[in-house]
Amino acid sequence: MPSSLPTDLPLSEAFPETAFSITTLEDEIRADRLCHQLLRRFAADLVATAGFDPAAAGALAHGADYFLREFVIGDRHENILQLQPRRLRQFAGNWYIVRNLEPNLNELLAILEGVTVFYHYLAEQGLVPPPLAAAFSTEAGAVEFFRDRIDAFWAIDNDGYSRWDRTCPVGD
Repeated sequence: MPSSLPTDLPLSEAFPETAFSITTLEDEIRADRLCHQLLRRFAADLVATAGFDPAAAGALAHGADYFLREFVIGDRHENILQLQPRRLRQFAGNWYIVRNLEPNLNELLAILEGVTVFYHYLAEQGLVPPPLAAAFSTEAGAVEFFRDRIDAFWAIDNDGYSRWDRTCPVGD
């Protein structure tokens, strides 16, 4: 597969929904590669059509990249174009916190902003329904919940992890 796709190709043709379905290791590798390409296109389009500064566009793509490629594709093995909004809450309220040496709200909010802008972009391009993008925005807006989850994580003592984990489990 070429490392870059023509920018005049409609996104629905360049990135068909079925290409992000994962059942095998090869599917995961393909989905990861396509997601990387889609995120690059996203950042380039933000600069070219929305007037974003390249660094700001790159920061948004970077935030979405971590959520999509590490969590959705790499850990959950799910299709990024068929994702349920609850996955964002599970990511931000548990997975991100547990898998980072020093989880912090500022970093998490940057990731959530990238995911939100990315899903609105996908909706504008016709790759996901607009209500899905709106649902991701709603989930990302639970800032106090995420702040409390991070604070509660740092306050865990003795056998408190299980109780903390049950409050916002990552499982299906």
